[in-house]
Amino acid sequence: MVVELNAENFKKEVLGHKGFVVVDFWAPWCGPCKMIAPVVEKLSHEFKQIKFAKLNVDENNDLAQEYGVMSIPCLIFFKDSEESDRVVGFGGEGPLRDKLVNLV
Repeated sequence: MVVELNAENFKKEVLGHKGFVVVDFWAPWCGPCKMIAPVVEKLSHEFKQIKFAKLNVDENNDLAQEYGVMSIPCLIFFKDSEESDRVVGFGGEGPLRDKLVNLV
């Protein structure tokens, strides 16, 4: 399950969470974002110990700027509320799965 984020719930869902959170910064007009969305959804069911969330950068531009998101899709990995890694662009399901396996 992927949680929809916005300015109101970002702190609670991401910064207030102990453990791992993967946030997909995306936009509805972005082709690669549309490609990565079902992969993130699929992996959210496989890696239940990781929280998955997505943030529409068009609707939440301030948060995108705060985290330095310049290109999308951008997956930011948080561990105990701190950014630990990020992936920009869509590199396929395999490399993303490998990164998640190394997280947990």
